[in-house]
Amino acid sequence: MTAFAREQARCEHGEVVCEIRSVNHRFLDISVRLPEGMGALEHLLRHRLVEALDRGKVDCQVTVRRKEGPGRVAVDSALVAELVRAAEAVHMAHPGLGPLALADVLRWPGVIQAPPAPLWESAIMTAAQGALASLVSHRQREGDRLAAGLVERSEQILARLETLKPLVLAASDRLRERLRARVKALDVSLDPARLEQEVVLQTQRSDIAEEFDRLGVHVAEVRSALGGGGPVGRRLDFLMQEMNREANTLASKSPSAEITSEAVAIKVVIEQMREQVQNIE
Repeated sequence: MTAFAREQARCEHGEVVCEIRSVNHRFLDISVRLPEGMGALEHLLRHRLVEALDRGKVDCQVTVRRKEGPGRVAVDSALVAELVRAAEAVHMAHPGLGPLALADVLRWPGVIQAPPAPLWESAIMTAAQGALASLVSHRQREGDRLAAGLVERSEQILARLETLKPLVLAASDRLRERLRARVKALDVSLDPARLEQEVVLQTQRSDIAEEFDRLGVHVAEVRSALGGGGPVGRRLDFLMQEMNREANTLASKSPSAEITSEAVAIKVVIEQMREQVQNIE
């Protein structure tokens, strides 16, 4: 979701420049900055941004460059007169204060009158629409690259799950052999039925088949979401949480070092995917 776009537009009063920046964010957070006196156009710009974007911290800044020439700058003479009278009154009450400078008057809000906001609206919206289209295109290209990386890591997880299959199937047999070896080492007699019962209990406590299957389903959901089009960032966020939960359980219930090693490797890949998902709308 990190992107930058800049667009210009001209009108009879001058030139408009619109810059839009976007950085990663879980939700859509929009900030619009307009020149003084043009705040009435903020709701229009915000509406366009909300229509086009779903996630990200977005900063939209509009600046205007007014044409030079006679009649291009209008001064509010009444406001200037009020400022001068106020300055004279303050100076009489406090002679030690310096006089009001011309630059101070011209910098006073409202003294320099820009053309009304509606006269700039067409140019501002044209520049904003162009910048927004460029930003969306940039984000789309970045999203395509990230999606390809996520698909590749999904394939890595599926490959590791295939490696885990025979290990999961063999877990019960290994557990049975370990229990028999322990009984033999203790040099005690044990009813075969009781041994099988203990094997069943131990197998249930360390059964990872359910987590194994759910992890595979979540990976398939990730691939489906990436191929479906439209905003998928929040859905992928949720799937990353679920995949991480299943991988943690897989590692904690693992009955063998080999399964634990594969589960940890899967967790590493999921974490890599989770970091990339933060950049996807």
